[in-house]
Amino acid sequence: MSKEKYYITTAIAYTSGKPHVGNNYEIVLADSIARYKRAQGYEVFFQTGTDEHGQKIELKAEEAGVTPKEFVDKVAGVIQGLCDMLNISYDKFIRTTDDYHEKQVQKIFKRLYEQGDIYKGAYEGLYCTPCESFWTESQLVDGKCPDCGREVKPAKEEAYFFKMSKYADRLIEHINTHPEFIQPVSRKNEMMNNFLLPGLQDLCVSRTSFKWGIPVDFDDKHVVYVWLDALTNYITGVGYDAEGSSTEQYKRLWPADLHLIGKDIIRFHTIYWPIFLMALGEPLPKQVFGHPWLMMSGGKMSKSKGNVIYVDDLVDFFGVDAVRYYVLHEMPYDNDGNVTWELVAERTNSDLANTLGNLVNRTISMSNKYFGGVVADKGAVDEALDTDLKNTVCGAYAKVAEKMETLRVADALTEIFAIFKRCNKYIDETEPWILAKDEAKADRLSTVLYNLIEGIMIGASLLQPFMPETAERIATQLNTSLRNFDQLEKFGLYPNGNKVTDQPEILFARLDMKDVEKREEELAAAMMAEAGQEESEDEVIDIEAKPEISYDDFAKLQFQVGEIIACEAVPKSKKLLCSKVKIGSQVKQIVSGIKAHYSPEEMVGKKVMVLVNLKPATLAGVVSEGMLLCAEDKEGNLALLTPEKDMPAGAEIC
Repeated sequence: MSKEKYYITTAIAYTSGKPHVGNNYEIVLADSIARYKRAQGYEVFFQTGTDEHGQKIELKAEEAGVTPKEFVDKVAGVIQGLCDMLNISYDKFIRTTDDYHEKQVQKIFKRLYEQGDIYKGAYEGLYCTPCESFWTESQLVDGKCPDCGREVKPAKEEAYFFKMSKYADRLIEHINTHPEFIQPVSRKNEMMNNFLLPGLQDLCVSRTSFKWGIPVDFDDKHVVYVWLDALTNYITGVGYDAEGSSTEQYKRLWPADLHLIGKDIIRFHTIYWPIFLMALGEPLPKQVFGHPWLMMSGGKMSKSKGNVIYVDDLVDFFGVDAVRYYVLHEMPYDNDGNVTWELVAERTNSDLANTLGNLVNRTISMSNKYFGGVVADKGAVDEALDTDLKNTVCGAYAKVAEKMETLRVADALTEIFAIFKRCNKYIDETEPWILAKDEAKADRLSTVLYNLIEGIMIGASLLQPFMPETAERIATQLNTSLRNFDQLEKFGLYPNGNKVTDQPEILFARLDMKDVEKREEELAAAMMAEAGQEESEDEVIDIEAKPEISYDDFAKLQFQVGEIIACEAVPKSKKLLCSKVKIGSQVKQIVSGIKAHYSPEEMVGKKVMVLVNLKPATLAGVVSEGMLLCAEDKEGNLALLTPEKDMPAGAEIC
């Protein structure tokens, strides 16, 4: 009997440059899900890869003095190398410059053209090169690209277009009847309210203003535009053929069980991609999950500021599994997470060195000290203590399975570490060093150590999808093998009389924060030097000075700390968010033009600085009763001002 299949993909990485740790989070997340599904018994196919065409790459290659193919070959090698370094268990690494992919994209384009879904026209609009997207004036936010906030330029060219509206109603029906299709739910609401329900415009699917792309074979002055090229990798990579000769692998694997992508490209995967598939007569993927971003201190990373963190630098200092653990454990389900060197070090010390590493080391050491490494259950039971330990350990798999069913990977890791924390507590409760002083309690001491070894083994087996090297190292030290998931609810499977290693290794050494800080400073200095900046040179912005005011004028303004308890997009606006802000015992409604910089989900829970006594105003039909304070850089990026320390809602800012 064949296993049930599970086809998982990541977004393919754009080869414009080396990705930072925020980009690498996705591949680690996907790998943990793929490994977990394999451990559950699924036949998993895990595909990732690189997106290698477009104007941005053509320009980058020109700047570097190489051909576009030479440029993407180098960057794709870096990206795949980072995957391998992170111990990613992918089954297929696709490149959109692969010959078979390019041929199928040409076939797909021609088929869609011949069946009337694609037509030739002309495009005139405002173009964002980094996003490779056209926008109308009304779609801009403060005159800039609504996706990335950068400058746009007028552009006009002949192009082919896809008739998106032809399939819009069918897609809306699919989303409404398949609530699991877009996750988290907040992403689904965003797609429906902001794009589908207002009506879809036809999509530009070819370009003539650059050459680095897949040629339209029946009109060679056109190249296929990025999304029709990039998105189709999910089917071409497993053997789809637009002329009807798809492989058996494709027939078995498609539809994909999960597309794992960043929230910034959710629109392309939940609107464009399903419509392309509908036009081709293919089933839609079962689920698209738009994960949040990994930020640095709440803001985006910038190489010119020296605050980009690269995953290979982290791995070089902390190790592969410490980095995997951090990015998986610290990323909330649907809100952005934070990464800094200090935070990774603190989590490594607390969870990995102390909770896990110290537990394994001292349990093995006590087994060697008291019984020559032999682990045996002598049946000397303390009913209350032992039962509680066993319930925690054996009940963990069901809790982990429940969390993983909804892709709450961080919560699943928390449940696994509850095993290790309970084992540490068990040591404190049983006090093996006291038992060892009484020869009459030797059997009880042996049983206690057996219970600890068994608890560690079950925890390590559950940990394998997330920290595979660490799990294997634990099993090796305990002189046994990691268990199948169908054995994780049974206590007592560790072989009675087995012998652990006589030389326990330190899984994770405690880190000196001074060493961490030193390494971070060295890398930041090197990065700033590479960007052509002096280390001492801080970025500054000069703005036009306003007239001086008196102290009495300033005293009229009332600033307080507020806590955002709810937030939603303003329906009639493309740039406004409406927040409910708790200020002391009051709740004020405040409208802010920050939709391009924060999603409603990101806003909830933030402590912010508020101008409280601003006269109410009506914006896009919604009353606003104050103002959230923000800072703006020269590129137009906004950041909410938040208190440096945790302050209660209502605290006065003075």
